[in-house]
Amino acid sequence: MTDAIVVGSGPNGLAAAIVLAEAGWRATVFEAEPVAGGGVRSAELTLPGFIHDVCSAVFPLAAASPFFRTLPLAKHGLEWIESPAALAHPFDDGTAETLGRESAPLVPAWQRIERSVLGPLAWPRHSLAFARFGLSALRPASGLVRARFRDERARALFAGLAAHSGLPLEEPLTAGVGLVLGALAQSTGWPLPRGGAQSLAGALASHLQSLGGEIVTGTRVGSLGELPRTRATLCDLSPKPLLEIAGRLLPPGYRRKLERYRYGPGAFKVDWALDAPIPWTAAACARGATVHLGGTLAEIAAAEREVRDGACPERPFVILAQPSLFDATRAPAGKHTAWAYCHVPNGSRFDMLERIENQVERFAPGFRGRILARSVMGPAAMERHNPNFAGGDIAAGAIRLRRPAYATPVRGLYICSAATPPGPGVHGMCGYHAARRALGAPR
Repeated sequence: MTDAIVVGSGPNGLAAAIVLAEAGWRATVFEAEPVAGGGVRSAELTLPGFIHDVCSAVFPLAAASPFFRTLPLAKHGLEWIESPAALAHPFDDGTAETLGRESAPLVPAWQRIERSVLGPLAWPRHSLAFARFGLSALRPASGLVRARFRDERARALFAGLAAHSGLPLEEPLTAGVGLVLGALAQSTGWPLPRGGAQSLAGALASHLQSLGGEIVTGTRVGSLGELPRTRATLCDLSPKPLLEIAGRLLPPGYRRKLERYRYGPGAFKVDWALDAPIPWTAAACARGATVHLGGTLAEIAAAEREVRDGACPERPFVILAQPSLFDATRAPAGKHTAWAYCHVPNGSRFDMLERIENQVERFAPGFRGRILARSVMGPAAMERHNPNFAGGDIAAGAIRLRRPAYATPVRGLYICSAATPPGPGVHGMCGYHAARRALGAPR
């Protein structure tokens, strides 16, 4: 017997189930894969003893999540590790810029508006500070950097932050992505879970089970009609997989709305097992668990623009993580792991491995000589790993203000995935909001 079913055990699905369980509901989560976690999982992708994060690896939004902060995740085995610098951005002259708590604040009023940006939907407490932030956040990153930063190196560093959006830097909202990620680097940091991303998923799952919730793994839901009748069904699914299992239940107008949902670029990802650390020319790169490889503002903007135009850039903007520098549990003694991805057109089949490794070699000559093994995942493999990532879009949808609502026209059916507000990122807030709606709680 169960009161609610959650389809999908990503961080939003687990968050939704926890909210329901805390309210006294009996919640059951169904997960198609053998282990819970969705995009928050770890595995030995290359060689035995080398632990790689299958999708996400660094979690600024999880550490800052207003909901996750209320949970006793440390009691369930979660330990955050923070590198000395949140991120590093190298240049061709052999130097690098870093961003961390010691840097000049990108959002001076962040502490006052943090909960309004990341928290439950509500009128902001500090409305003037929030309005000032919003006016900047809505702008294209390319315009904001030229107005705010005179130094080309600072412009490049901010461009790397904004490029996490997967949008050309000339598009609105890209400045907001850069501002939020920069503010988090200077407040809660960009931490790693000790032992890998699976540690975060495991802590959430363990806490849910301590509340009486159940997780059924290795069970793919082919149709919502297969499920028992409950008070509520919450789907941690983006529109494409949701249509596959619920299409017949949805009114035609709503179904067409989901069919028009816009996905963003795909991701081409590589994991490496290494026999030594990456040999960065700029020593400062060894201080950051995350390294942005893209050079100047102009280069980064051009690469993301090419992706928007359907091309695979010769010099892609690469986001790289090197967790084993700060977490010895990720690899055998003396060995290391690294992880990197770049954006490509949604559904692209082009092999970006050489171009990604060329960008690493550009800033770390001799890198290829330290590779013991590789694991490569293009957009199709990303979608096989997690159907929410349609066409390889690890954000489960293009960054935009308007997103599907939690409640659907079908009574008792809700969407709790990153396709709903506040959008992508491992923060659980989409699941939190959807579960609160299912409970009938105030917004």
